[in-house]
Amino acid sequence: MGFCLFNSIAIAARRAQAVHGVKRVAIVDFDVHHGNGTQAVAEQDPSLFYASSHQYPLYPGTGSADETGLGNIVNVPLPPGTEGTRFRRAFEARILPALDAFAPELLLVSAGFDAHRADPLAGLELEEDDFGWVTARLAEAARRHAQGRMMSVLEGGYDLRALAGSAASHVFALMKAA
Repeated sequence: MGFCLFNSIAIAARRAQAVHGVKRVAIVDFDVHHGNGTQAVAEQDPSLFYASSHQYPLYPGTGSADETGLGNIVNVPLPPGTEGTRFRRAFEARILPALDAFAPELLLVSAGFDAHRADPLAGLELEEDDFGWVTARLAEAARRHAQGRMMSVLEGGYDLRALAGSAASHVFALMKAA
């Protein structure tokens, strides 16, 4: 549904498992839209973990907090107007502890920058430094559990200046973590 023809992040997870022998793969998604296709791939497979922060309600209308799969799905729906402080608290309270409990061997990130306050498609109020902050926290988790193995895939972002600044903050945090 929606914005993607192929689910690159789910394909990467399955390839890591099939070709590289990775047993536990975590996917963390901070795109403004819920990744319903990624969740569908993960929700009945305990070798996959999927966590998503996203605006709710918003297209595609999935991603409520009670969608938990086999206990390997963590959805953090955020109301329109959510700014960086609330976003960070949600990650610290829900996503990061669940990610630590799963202890992945590989961490994949669906890096969507359409949650930026300037983006025209939704109503979250994140700034560039929020994306750098969440990337740094995810890189710390990758170091703790996955020997630093972490891959990021660009997802949404429809205001070019906001996309450029947010992606730069994300890449800078990845470079600092390396």
